[in-house]
Amino acid sequence: MSPPGNSRRRPILCYVTDRRALPLLSPSAPFEPILRLVESAAQAGIDWIQIREKDLSGKECAALVQQALNRAAKSSSGSATMPRIVVNDRLDVALAERAGGVHLAENSVFVGDAQRLVEARVPPADFLIGVSCHSLEAAISAASDGADYVMFGPVFPTPSKAVYGPPQGLDSLAAVCRAVSIPVLAIGGITLENAASCLSAGAAGIAAIRLFQDAPTFSSIVNALREL
Repeated sequence: MSPPGNSRRRPILCYVTDRRALPLLSPSAPFEPILRLVESAAQAGIDWIQIREKDLSGKECAALVQQALNRAAKSSSGSATMPRIVVNDRLDVALAERAGGVHLAENSVFVGDAQRLVEARVPPADFLIGVSCHSLEAAISAASDGADYVMFGPVFPTPSKAVYGPPQGLDSLAAVCRAVSIPVLAIGGITLENAASCLSAGAAGIAAIRLFQDAPTFSSIVNALREL
C-alpha cells in the first residue's frame, strides 16, 4: 500500500499483439492464437491491449477486434474491469467496433482530425487517442495537438523497432516524461529487468510485445511487473 500522501499510480501495462510471431494452430482459425492470449491477458488483469496487426485488411482487422472485445469481456467478467482494447492506426475500425481507442503512428492521421471524428461518434472520455513518438519534438507536438498519451521508444534495442534507428535510452525517456503532461508509455526492448528503470524515469507504464508473448504465462509476467 502506498504511504499517505503518495499520489503514485499503478503503472499501465499494455500488451501489443503480433500474431505472426505465434504458431498457427489451424488455417481455418488464423486469429485463435492471438485471441487465446487476449483471454489470458484479460484474466491476468492487463490494463490495455493494442491490436497491432498491420498486414490485415480493414474487414479482417474489424473481425479480429470484434472477437478480441468479446473474448476480453468474457475473460474479465469476474474482475472489476476489462482491459481497454486499442486499435493500431485504424481509426475507422476502432470507431466501428466500439473499441477503447486508437493508436496512431507518428506520421498517421492528425490528432485533431481524429478527435473530431471521435467526438461525432462516441463520448470522448470513453475513447483514447495515442501516438507513437520517436523524438522529444514529436512527443511535445502530439501532446500539444491533444493526444491522450504517447508511446515513446525504442528505449532499448529491439528487432521490431530497428527501423526507427538506435535506441533512445532512459535519459531521452526521462526528458519526454518531463516535457509533457500526458502519460508516456515506454516501448522497445522492455524486459522484466529494465522495466523498473523506465518507471523510475517517469514513464506512466510500459508497452511490449515479446515481454508478454514470450512469458511462460500472462499471470506470471503481470504479477511480476506489478511487484516492481
